[in-house]
Amino acid sequence: MTLLHAKYGLIETLRVPIAVIGTIVFPALALLFFVVPQRAVAENPEFATQAVISLSVFAVMSNALFSFGLTISESREKPWDPYLRTLPAPGISRVFAQILSTGMLGLVAILPVIVVGGLFTAAEAPPLRILAGVVALGVSALPFMLIGTAIGYALPFKAAIAVIQIVMFALAFLGGLFLPPILFADWLDTISTFTPSRQAREFVIWATQGGTLEWWVWVGIVVWTVVMLAASLVLFRRDEGRRYR
Repeated sequence: MTLLHAKYGLIETLRVPIAVIGTIVFPALALLFFVVPQRAVAENPEFATQAVISLSVFAVMSNALFSFGLTISESREKPWDPYLRTLPAPGISRVFAQILSTGMLGLVAILPVIVVGGLFTAAEAPPLRILAGVVALGVSALPFMLIGTAIGYALPFKAAIAVIQIVMFALAFLGGLFLPPILFADWLDTISTFTPSRQAREFVIWATQGGTLEWWVWVGIVVWTVVMLAASLVLFRRDEGRRYR
């Protein structure tokens, strides 16, 4: 049942190609236009690898926010969603299907970034480290999925579009996905450590390049996941109550 829901969820998403193209192309273009020309970064294996990782996190984050936020908010405004809830299929199947389809699109979104990084920069990592980085990306994507879920249940479709864009670019900047945190002022760097995007960046860098994993990275991912899961459940129950009163 989960695979069936995931299949039709992907088909429905692919029927709007521009949404998929934007998610897939923008991170790779950002790497091509803003990192590749900076030869001091592109020719340094450590810096280039971190730039590829940062934009891979951005690709996964934007895919998760838009996939969950817009899909849920749009479904709430259509009669089809209440009908699906009446069918004798567990709701968890739809949830897992959404995670599966979003995960597949997220994987597709990072492929162009990896290709551009591999062809035009000195980014490098052993195959096992790359695999560990992909796993870390999947784990660190959970807070973004739940943030998108909360926005989807909290706001109507038109409002959700604007809020998701603001949240996405704010998290990308504060998390050091566009500009490396080493260039941040001290106060901005401190604020950055509390964002899920910075925590995801550091977690994937640790998985891919090794080194020390700061305690605030994994604690932050756990806290954001728990808090946003609770918020999503509260908003889901509130929305369900309003719909069927």
